[in-house]
Amino acid sequence: QVHLVESGGGLVQAGDSLRLSCAASERTFTSYAMGWFRQAPGKERELVAAIGWSGVSTYYPHSIEGRFTISRDNAKNTVYLQMSSLKPEDTAVYYCAASDLALASLSRDYHSWGQGTQVTVSS
Repeated sequence: QVHLVESGGGLVQAGDSLRLSCAASERTFTSYAMGWFRQAPGKERELVAAIGWSGVSTYYPHSIEGRFTISRDNAKNTVYLQMSSLKPEDTAVYYCAASDLALASLSRDYHSWGQGTQVTVSS
């Protein structure tokens, strides 16, 4: 288990950009693959981006359409999600999570979750 704290959410307008951060408490952060998920009201939690421990490997679902970029700074124990061209349908609570796999796309493969940060995109 690793303690994760997200930050950077807020209220933005459609077309704006926003960067989320997720800070980990563990020195072993570099051994984890990390992922960003989101959950909108009444919808299931979905993956929006994942990154391997080194930062070289990344994964995005097709639905993101190249608008989001995940990155990590292992020296700072932090993973980021840069979001651009935001749409109202991107409104959700965004969570970061840690996995012991090399790269994980399923929520069941993640063992530690942050408390989430709200992103609201107005039209």
